[in-house]
Amino acid sequence: MTRKEFFKRMMWLSVAGMFPALYSWQVEPFWVEFVEKKLPVKNLPSSLEGKILMQVSDLHVGDRFDWNFLIETFKEARRFNPDFVVYTGDYVNYGTAEEQNALRKVMENCVMGTAATFGILGNHDYGVSWKDLECADRICEILENRGIVMLRNAQQETEGLNFIGFDDLWSPEFRPAEAMKEYDPAKANIILCHNPDACDLDIWNGYRSWILSGHTHGGQCRIPGIITPVLPVKNKKYTSGEIDLEDGRMLYINRAIGHSFQIRFMVRPEITVFTLTQA
Repeated sequence: MTRKEFFKRMMWLSVAGMFPALYSWQVEPFWVEFVEKKLPVKNLPSSLEGKILMQVSDLHVGDRFDWNFLIETFKEARRFNPDFVVYTGDYVNYGTAEEQNALRKVMENCVMGTAATFGILGNHDYGVSWKDLECADRICEILENRGIVMLRNAQQETEGLNFIGFDDLWSPEFRPAEAMKEYDPAKANIILCHNPDACDLDIWNGYRSWILSGHTHGGQCRIPGIITPVLPVKNKKYTSGEIDLEDGRMLYINRAIGHSFQIRFMVRPEITVFTLTQA
C-alpha cells in the first residue's frame, strides 16, 4: 500500500466513523415516527369504534434541543384529526421560568382532540428534585389554559370513554388510590400513568384494560436485542411499545417526542396514533 492510498483509506474510515455520530445527533432526534396501532378497549361504545386517540409524551421543552421541531410536528399531527389526545407527562426539563415561557409558546400550537384532550404530569414537571409542587401547579395552569384537562389522581368520562390519570410515581402527589376508588370495570377505561414502574405496585384494584405510559424514551439509544444502556425504570422489561402484563392489563410505552439530551440511535421519537376498537 502506498502512502497516498493509506491516507485515502484513513480518510474514508474517519468519514464512516463520523456518520453514526452525526446521524444520532442531527437526524434521528428530529425524525418523528407516527406509530399507528389498534387499541381494543373493553366495553367501548359502538359510537367510538374507529375513532382516533393520539398519545403525545415527554416533550422536555428546555435548552437541550431546538424545541421548534415540536411545533412543526404538532402541525403534522393534525392531519390525523384525532378525536382524543392524551399528553402523558414531562412537558419541561426542570420547570425554570424560561422553560415555562417556552412551553407556553409550544403549547399554543399543540394538537388537540375534537372530543377531548387530557394530560397527566411526569417527574420533570416537579422541578429539579421532583418535589416542587408550585412548579407542577404552574405547568398545569399553562396546559389548562390551552384547554387540556389535567387528571391528577382523578378520572373523567367523555362520550363513553373513561380516562383515569395518575400523578407521577416519583412525585409527592402520587396517590393512585384516589384515582381508583371509583373505578368501574363496566366502563370503557384507559389509564394514563407516566412511569410504567407503577404497573408492578399493588394499586390496581382489579383493573383490566390499557395503561398508556411514557418516561423511558425507549432508552433513546439501543441496539435491538443486545443492549439498551440507559433506562430510568426498575423493571428493565419496560422499554417501549406494547407489553402484555398477563393479568388482563395491557401496557403501551410511548418512546417520547422530545428527549433529555439531543441524541437518539435506533429509537426514533414517537407520536402514537391509536384506532379505537371493541375488545
